Amino acid sequence: MQVVIATMSHETNTFSPVRTDLDRFSGGRPIPIAGDEARQIYSGTASCPGGYLQAAEEFGADVDIPIIAAAPPSGPVDDDAYEYIVGKIVDRVAAGCDALMLDLHGAMVTRTFDDGEGELLRRLREIAPDLPIAVALDMHANLFPDIVDHATVIAGYHTYPHIDMDSTALKAGRLLLAGIAGKVKPTMTWGNAPMLPHVMRQGTDDFPNKQLQLRAAEMEAQGALAVSLFTGFPHADVSQAGLSVVVVTDNDPVLADRLRDELLDQAWQDRQEFVYQLEPLEDSVARAKVLGEEDADAPVLILDHYDNTASGGTMDTTEVLAEVLRQGLEDVAVFGFYDPQAVETMAQAGVGAEVTVSLGGKLPMPALQVQSQPLELTGRVRLLSEGRFPATVAMSRGLTMNMGKTAVLSIGSVDIVVISRHIEPFDPGCFRSVGIDPQRRKFLMLKSRIHYRVGFAPLVRATVECAGVGVCTSDYNQVTFSKVRRPIFPLDGVNTRH
Repeated sequence: MQVVIATMSHETNTFSPVRTDLDRFSGGRPIPIAGDEARQIYSGTASCPGGYLQAAEEFGADVDIPIIAAAPPSGPVDDDAYEYIVGKIVDRVAAGCDALMLDLHGAMVTRTFDDGEGELLRRLREIAPDLPIAVALDMHANLFPDIVDHATVIAGYHTYPHIDMDSTALKAGRLLLAGIAGKVKPTMTWGNAPMLPHVMRQGTDDFPNKQLQLRAAEMEAQGALAVSLFTGFPHADVSQAGLSVVVVTDNDPVLADRLRDELLDQAWQDRQEFVYQLEPLEDSVARAKVLGEEDADAPVLILDHYDNTASGGTMDTTEVLAEVLRQGLEDVAVFGFYDPQAVETMAQAGVGAEVTVSLGGKLPMPALQVQSQPLELTGRVRLLSEGRFPATVAMSRGLTMNMGKTAVLSIGSVDIVVISRHIEPFDPGCFRSVGIDPQRRKFLMLKSRIHYRVGFAPLVRATVECAGVGVCTSDYNQVTFSKVRRPIFPLDGVNTRH
């Protein structure tokens, strides 16, 4: 049996000014990886390709990988990048195979298509109408009909932070192969609710998503083949943004409909709990400062969640750092600022040199009503690095993280990590790889939202969420939704799900 495994993964923030070209999918290479190199890199890793490879190997199938293209979240995908990736997958399927296992995100928007994944699947069905296709999706997928209509089986993550990527793909791959072997007959149904849950209220450590995902897993344990509740990605201004559910059963559409409706009804009932409550930035930082004055042996985490690259943030807004400096917090390690220009300035000065840099505020954000301003900072170049380290936490375990050329700017007792490639700080290696021990600092400041919990939650004693400036805003009033279906909660007063 010939199985094709491919990745086309991007979470698109339509409000983000960060360009999404082919280089962003290539990780610094000329083109995305493929073939034996991809298999060697991803085999045994905590990733969707790793899970699919395990499923194919269990079945004894031959595997071909035409492309692994995954980019950090950012603005709409350039058309030429999209066509390159889609072309690699479609051409390989056209050459013939027995099954296709796709690692998709579910919230890809391109310059031309609001549903990038659905368009890929539609093209695949034109050339292979009967090909068994498994699809693994991120929990933040915004489901369009074409994604479900053209897939054979779908499975989504049950965790946020996402620590079940490999097991999700393994589940989808096993189901697909069991269907080919005639052991099951996958039957899918889906539906959505008119609600846009705030990302900061989607963590699976917290009510209500914790309980919803536990119930989905319980449904699988009780006989459903795959049950996926997608909280959706609200920073995509597309018609289908929002919460949805997909259920796969073994030839039992009645059961599938019942389980789908149970989850949708429960999510709707809990909709108020998906709304994030804001606090003024000055108050948040002051609260963190008081916590830091306590005699303790673990740091306080300051979370700059409006500017998180894992949700498409520019990773260069300065307001939270400016308030930290204004209020005089000491012994702070900051990760991180995306500012290749500042990195070059520090690299030219050299380690140990005193430099003045204009940090951040370089990427205009026309979708917002407010803009970030650069910070003029004078400090010492503490360290220069190539910016690579191995991920050791449950998320991306086994893969090498690439921050690009990296520098650390020290301003008194505040150390700021400045990077040249966007990277989500979920692994403490982002500090340790540049000589900073995060457990020995009084404060850590991260540009993150929920993913930080996988690596940093065990290290800190308190987390203070800070509403700064950025396209990952939790204030929906700061952006304009023109395509999202209306009415929808909490943008509108909606009292019923149907």
